[in-house]
Amino acid sequence: MITQQELEQRLLAACNCLRGPVDPTDYKAYIFPLLFLKRISDYWDWEYARALEAFDGDEKLARLDDNFRFLLPDADWGKDLPGCHWRDVQGLTENVGVGLQTILQRIELANSDTLAGIFGDVQWANKEKLPEHALLNVIDEFSTLDLSPENAPGDTLGAAYEYLLKYFADESGKKAGEFFTPRSVVRLLTLILDPQEGESAHDPTCGSGGMLVEMANVVREHEGDARTLKLSGQEVSLTTAAIARMNLFLHDIEDFRIRRGDTLRDPKFKTTDGQLERFDMVIANPPFSLNPWGQDGWASDPYGRSRYGVPPATKGDFAFVEHMVASMKSDTGRVAVVMPQGVLFRGGQEKEIRQRMLEAGLFDAVIGLPANLFYNTGLPACVLVLRAKAREGRDNRVLFVDASKRFVKRGARNEMERDDIAAIAQAVSTGQDPDGENGLALALVPLDEIEANDWDMNLGRYVRGEAAAELNVDEALSAYLEAREAVRQAEESLDERLREAGFLA
Repeated sequence: MITQQELEQRLLAACNCLRGPVDPTDYKAYIFPLLFLKRISDYWDWEYARALEAFDGDEKLARLDDNFRFLLPDADWGKDLPGCHWRDVQGLTENVGVGLQTILQRIELANSDTLAGIFGDVQWANKEKLPEHALLNVIDEFSTLDLSPENAPGDTLGAAYEYLLKYFADESGKKAGEFFTPRSVVRLLTLILDPQEGESAHDPTCGSGGMLVEMANVVREHEGDARTLKLSGQEVSLTTAAIARMNLFLHDIEDFRIRRGDTLRDPKFKTTDGQLERFDMVIANPPFSLNPWGQDGWASDPYGRSRYGVPPATKGDFAFVEHMVASMKSDTGRVAVVMPQGVLFRGGQEKEIRQRMLEAGLFDAVIGLPANLFYNTGLPACVLVLRAKAREGRDNRVLFVDASKRFVKRGARNEMERDDIAAIAQAVSTGQDPDGENGLALALVPLDEIEANDWDMNLGRYVRGEAAAELNVDEALSAYLEAREAVRQAEESLDERLREAGFLA
């Protein structure tokens, strides 16, 4: 049986075959489909061997479709179609990308209920983006791996997949925020929601699916049956949605739904009568201050998501929060979402939405996170926790938790340790600091105090008890940093468009 460390090293060797001719931001689009194809081929061999033994060597019975998790079509040379096992990939010697594209398409078609679109939209035949020698080298590297369930169990392979996701995030820099949320943040949100057997969980901006995977992990840790969870997610990027589906399959999670689309403009999870589907838990790390996000028509949103107000056209943060609130069940529903800290104190339309949500009793807790946790921003973020029904003894109160000092510095970014994460989650659950006076800074604040502060939810106003003058400086600094980040993002977007138009090298 291969160790996780050995598997990670071998997968990195496959990635290194692309170094040079392929941009590091594109590695994931090529490596993950090949990894998944190798896994399902080796899994097919393992299933065939078991079936052959069960049917006393009868090959015809052993090859019946019912014996296999996924189908791998045989060659059809009358139609000039290659077989779809990994050995058929190894047999490709020229126009390898064209042959591989055909194999992947045939597998998707043969497994249309489960694998349609799972290999993404990579143009494997484009030798300008993926030189044939690099593709052949990656295939050769994967060919030395045995990814059968006996040699690479689901937990080992799943952990290696997560390792690759982080590696690709490190290689991609700020662009990594589009598909990767740091595992410590994923862990924190999941522990706060406390998933239970049989519950439903939805991520409307699911990226690579890490939050849904962690839901299953936490249930297993508590000795529950993760197979009873009902997991679903929506993702706007076709490539990233495919990565999420592969991620769940490689973690041996099969009962899930991942759909592609823009959550705010075109939510895909709806009931038969056209309303939003509702879930026990809604969890997300949406893009910060999305601009534009689709404000047109939000006031008359057919799904009732604008009941607390219409967010500003240039900041989609509260649009995601409103969507998540509208997607949680009216009894057991709970939400955990990562937001920029500006949502806590910005005025105008966002202040009105905050006020209405506070008056509706939706806010359970606000957690201030350490700065520099994320790939796409160095700004300190926060976690908003909302519940359809208040915890016992917490009516008309909001828990404020300052966890900004709970981190260790690793490389270019900060990370939260597992002990820190567990302490924060416990504090949210109990309303008390498990570490005593020298641990977390927190306060359970009555609603009328927040109202007296004109619905300002800045953490420093409640947790540290600073003077008003100091608070104004704090707010101004945060607003300044947020505006500077917006300018940086706009400049990057402009540079990218100029490069596409040929004005920049």
